[in-house]
Parts: sequence; structure tokens; C-alpha cells
Amino acid sequence: MHQKTAENPPGSGVIPVYVFLDFDGVTHPWREAEDFRCLPVLEAVLRDYPETRVVIASDWRTLFSLPKLRARFSEDIQPRVIDTTPAIFPRNPNELYGLREREARQWLAAKAPGAEWLAIDDAPGNWPTRPRLVLTDFKQGFTDEDAGRMRRLLDAFRAGDRVAPEAEPAA
Repeated sequence: MHQKTAENPPGSGVIPVYVFLDFDGVTHPWREAEDFRCLPVLEAVLRDYPETRVVIASDWRTLFSLPKLRARFSEDIQPRVIDTTPAIFPRNPNELYGLREREARQWLAAKAPGAEWLAIDDAPGNWPTRPRLVLTDFKQGFTDEDAGRMRRLLDAFRAGDRVAPEAEPAA
């Protein structure tokens, strides 16, 4: 059952899809100006899928408050930027692989068990469940091609298709 939240009130008929979002290498090319130049392409997809809710998975969440992170988005998208993932601190380098996905799964278990989700990131090692990952090129950030992949995933969720459940690791 999907959690009913302020962003998803009872009776709204909206079954949310959570988008776990990285910033560097996604909203702007990595190691370039942090100008969020790619965010308009991503926001255009979000506008076409009102069921999406953004959860910040970027390391920026450890530096800035949710209101400051939310302020980076267009005014109409800001209410759908609902939270940040918890920070899990690895005890050794072997725990780095899949770290962001473990943080996202912890968030889902606490706030939206069983909900559909996808991730947008430039680092594939963060997300072992590759069928749910929109992998960006860190040199370019989120592009029209990435938007197409995101739309195909969201269309599959709308159609009720599970996205490669056999590929998902145990939670």
C-alpha cells in the first residue's frame, strides 16, 4: 500500500513514484559551474508526470537544508521536492557500492513501503538495481536522451508494469 502524505492526500487517486535525485553530474555537469543548467529538462518530465515526488539523494543533502535544496527548483515543482534520503556512513570501502540505493530503500521502508521508484544519478555504482536507474553522463548532466529513458520508466509504472523485479537486491 502506498503511503498517503500531504503531497498525496487520501482520495487524490495519485499513486506516487519517487524519484531519487543526485545533483552533480545530473542537474549540471560534474566539476563545472553548479548552475543547475540541466534542471529545466528534468522538470519538463516531472510536469508531465504529476505522480512524481522528488527525494534528494545527492551529497548536497548533507550540506544544505531541504528548503535550500527545494529552492533550486522551479516554483511549480518545489512542492513535489518532499524529502532527502537518510545518510548511511560506510564503515569500510566495501560498503560504498550501492550506498545510495541502500539509503533510498531505507527511506522507502520508513515512508512509502512498496512504492514505485527510480533514481537519476551519474554513478552506476550507487544503484545496483540498474533497470530503475536513469544513468546520466557526468560530463553532460541530464539530457533529452535521459528524459526519454525517464519517460519510458514512468510510462511503465503508469501501465502497472513492474520494472525488472528479479533484478532487485533484497532490501
